Amino acid sequence: MSDNARARKVADRIHEVVATLLDTRIKDPRLGFVTVTDVRVTGDLQQATVFYTVLGEDADREASAAALASARGLIRSEVGRQLGIRLTPSIEFVPDALPETAAHLEQALREAAAKDAELARRREGATFAGEADPYRAPAEPVEQAERQSVPTADEPAQD
Repeated sequence: MSDNARARKVADRIHEVVATLLDTRIKDPRLGFVTVTDVRVTGDLQQATVFYTVLGEDADREASAAALASARGLIRSEVGRQLGIRLTPSIEFVPDALPETAAHLEQALREAAAKDAELARRREGATFAGEADPYRAPAEPVEQAERQSVPTADEPAQD
């Protein structure tokens, strides 16, 4: 069983190596503006999943995915050479859903801001449904009103 700290170190090193390779050695014209966002390595260090994003349209993303798939062997051999561990992990490239998630959250925030602005617009010039101070004390204290209507033991009841 491998140590989690070691798996994190290997993942960080794979992240650096893959990013450097994509920047310097991979010269595929299909490869667009690719950013490696995260690398996850299994506990036994046998498989590495590289998450990436591509700046551009859907066609650019598909072309970059094809370029990464064709360069997988070169990237794996270079990762193995630079890591210096006994077994080189197999590498899988997965498009990261981060931009779509961020776009969804931004849209939800825009909708919430629009609803807040609409509520603030409706609130302008609005007044309370009842009195301005519903907890205001009555003009005559309650105790005096009760004394006048409830007979005491000394006084006979009026019928």
